[in-house]
Amino acid sequence: MSELSFEQMLEDSLKTIRTGEVVEGTVIDVKEDEIILNIGYKSDGIVSRNEYTNVPNADLTTMVSVGDTMEVKVLKVNDGEGQVQLSYRRVAAERGSRRLEEAFENKEVLTAKVTQVLEGGLSVVVDETRIFIPASLVSDTYEKNLGKYADQEIEFVITEFNPRRRRIIGDRKQLLVERKAEMQRALFERIQAGDVVEGVVKNVTDFGAFVDLGGADGLLHISEMSWGRVDHPKKMFRVGDKLTVLIKEIKDTKIALSLKFDDANPWLTADEKYAVGNIVEGTVARMTDFGAFVELEPGVDALLHVSQISREHVEKPSDVLRAGQVITAKVVDFNGEDRKISLSMKVLESQADDMADPDEA
Repeated sequence: MSELSFEQMLEDSLKTIRTGEVVEGTVIDVKEDEIILNIGYKSDGIVSRNEYTNVPNADLTTMVSVGDTMEVKVLKVNDGEGQVQLSYRRVAAERGSRRLEEAFENKEVLTAKVTQVLEGGLSVVVDETRIFIPASLVSDTYEKNLGKYADQEIEFVITEFNPRRRRIIGDRKQLLVERKAEMQRALFERIQAGDVVEGVVKNVTDFGAFVDLGGADGLLHISEMSWGRVDHPKKMFRVGDKLTVLIKEIKDTKIALSLKFDDANPWLTADEKYAVGNIVEGTVARMTDFGAFVELEPGVDALLHVSQISREHVEKPSDVLRAGQVITAKVVDFNGEDRKISLSMKVLESQADDMADPDEA
């Protein structure tokens, strides 16, 4: 029996490999675009960048270290240069495909980083397997700018799994809808009319502001924004403003809000401030043919009838008064129950004349 040479014994001690086989290797060198593995074969194995990751132009030196071990699939036993061509990504993808199938069947919530923002949706990668989330399933509201999700970690569930057609669909909207419904249930169990709560302005319209209460939106109507006059909601609030609001009414899922707190009601002390006979100052707020409405303070208006403007005949208030003008008048009638106050400038003219000519009086 002839003796075997050292080279023959060494070759016999090395394992044989076949195309398609999955083997384990140890990293012996890493370059920016390829990984070199010792797989116990007579030649080293090479994993190119494209066969390691789906990330475009990735720097492999930041992802893999010498000494790491990994399972790889043999693509070619001899790539023409005596080296074995390997793929880590395909092994990971197969493993990931099984993982995603289980997640699909169990309706598991997955988390992954958005790797691509496409025209019709988002692309994420789980275990080297791409998942597409259509734009309509990204959010529970219309998203005009999907770019804000780039490189963001998002949660989703898989609603369609068909790896043969390379069709794996994710759904983020479903989770948002479910969580908002749960938050809404919890909110309505917690609040009742008369409560004072915190909220954030979500939208401002011509007729009011919608305030996010953390589970549901409440409407702060323009008439409930102040005891005084509000020209336009947008002059008072901006989206994102934090508010402390009063829950005025809850009807089904609709919540009416108010900023008119009872302890700040100016009519609580109006009977003293504006008692009959008191001399007051106010600002002309608006005018009609029959008189002018004068704001004595935010939330308290009084009527100055056209017949009480002057001892001289006044055809209409706008002939002698203008909006924004500060006037001095006397309270001639006060009705707290109906919140009505009547003023007179004519009475003050008469009193002034009497004081100027006491003998004639």
